[in-house]
Amino acid sequence: MTTLDHTQAIAGDIQLQTAVPSFMASDVAHTARWYTEQLGFRIAGTVPPAAPYVYASLVRDGIELMLLRRAPEDHGPAAVVRREGVWDAYVRMRGVHAFYETVRDRDFVRMPLRKQTYGDWEFEVQDPNGYILVFSELIA
Repeated sequence: MTTLDHTQAIAGDIQLQTAVPSFMASDVAHTARWYTEQLGFRIAGTVPPAAPYVYASLVRDGIELMLLRRAPEDHGPAAVVRREGVWDAYVRMRGVHAFYETVRDRDFVRMPLRKQTYGDWEFEVQDPNGYILVFSELIA
């Protein structure tokens, strides 16, 4: 049996369900607080239970983000100079217009809400560590 045959044979038993972005942060507690106060996430868990954290799980509706502590000498993706179109998380959602209205005047909005040529309405935000999140909805 070839690898492809084996993959086809078990394909019905495999279902990828979700991907969870993991972001590096020099101050996990500060970043977690930013996500709760600015974007409406809640903290689902931390390690250790009290700050300073090395890990935090953030949830809102059906999505999750993970924050991992970055040592001062580490240089992660947020330190890279970005070109347009480079994102760290692309969040598909319902109610993008209403959500945008709650954040539109904040300084972390990187790109205002606009309809893309491919039909999605999108806006971008940048978190305190430089990560870019896109919130998107396909509206007919």
